[in-house]
Amino acid sequence: MSLKKSLIHAVVDINHEASKYESSIVLITGSRVIDVKSMLGLSHSILNSEEYKLEIYGSDEEAAKQAMRKLFAENGLVVTIN
Repeated sequence: MSLKKSLIHAVVDINHEASKYESSIVLITGSRVIDVKSMLGLSHSILNSEEYKLEIYGSDEEAAKQAMRKLFAENGLVVTIN
């Protein structure tokens, strides 16, 4: 499987998982701030960056942080979470 195809699968998995939470989940890459629940924005950011920072706030933020940390790691993506 090519790297680009793997990243596309990562985008789908991350977006799908993020949609399960009420918390705000925002991806910061460079000067871009993207709602992880937005497939288009997430796709562009994941495919064009190598370092990621997530900011997660809300009623279920701890569960969301754990899920995002796990998914990014499973897909070989380095992430920092607030």
